[in-house]
Amino acid sequence: MSLTVAVLGLGAMGLPMARHLSGSFTIRAYDIDASRAHAADGFAGVCDTAAEAATGADCVLVAVRNQEQLVALLWGGGDTGGVAGAMRPGATVILTSTVGIEAVREVAARLADAGLHLVDAPVSGGPVRAGNGTLLVTVGAEDAAWAAAQPVLDAMAGTLVRVGAKAGDGQSMKTVNQLLCGVHIAAAAEALALAGALGLDQAVALETLMAGAAASFMLGDRGPRALQAHDENGAEVKSRLDIFVKDMGIVTAAARDAHIATPVAAAAQQLYLMGEAAGLAAADDSSVIVLLGQPPEVAPVARAAGGSGVAGGSGVGGGAGSAS
Repeated sequence: MSLTVAVLGLGAMGLPMARHLSGSFTIRAYDIDASRAHAADGFAGVCDTAAEAATGADCVLVAVRNQEQLVALLWGGGDTGGVAGAMRPGATVILTSTVGIEAVREVAARLADAGLHLVDAPVSGGPVRAGNGTLLVTVGAEDAAWAAAQPVLDAMAGTLVRVGAKAGDGQSMKTVNQLLCGVHIAAAAEALALAGALGLDQAVALETLMAGAAASFMLGDRGPRALQAHDENGAEVKSRLDIFVKDMGIVTAAARDAHIATPVAAAAQQLYLMGEAAGLAAADDSSVIVLLGQPPEVAPVARAAGGSGVAGGSGVGGGAGSAS
């Protein structure tokens, strides 16, 4: 018998995950944005409320932006909330978002009191890998939750790693991952900005760097979009800058709590905060390059270009569009 999976949040990651999972499971879908919800027509049962989608589902896969949206989805009111109360006893929430270690532990405890499981399963890899089921999924879950969710996780993941036996462990691993991703994006922007300031053709510099030891996934992925950041329409938005404002905040808070110095991560965090202050929150995260060694008159162009942010999309009230 096929499992029924409710996918709540149909943004840049949620929609391709739902589409891919529909090949193996019965999918119900919900997003606060009706246009995103209707994008699931044809492969999912589109529901009018989040609670309707979750009712009777075996697993509820959640793709939201942050802790506040997660709590509102599970226990809030209106069309976007009340999911925990609608789920059948013993059902499982699969959280694919990066919301922080302590936040997930608190949510897991509250769900357990209601007889529900939580699988802490933040994903990495971006929309393309979400659509073909090759995501990196790092999981923290108790045995019963792991067993219930594993068929869905197997279908989502190219690499599936159970890093621990409790909720919060998946977030811990994703926090380490995001430290590197955030630093690598910032470093790629600095390198390409320096190349331009030295009079080099930035496209040639990018191609050259990718052929040597300085190459990285983030340089290869974000570099071409960084070179579009000054264009009239800006870079294509695949991963919003404000996602890394959130994620680097989680990184530096976790490091502070662990009494570990992370000076490079802290410097990268400041760059994303500067970008947010400059009006780039909805722009692609590669757009931080406009802050580096550029004349002030460049910034308004970037703000206008980054204003739509649709491709970085919100899910249930703003699901993450991270491509990390």
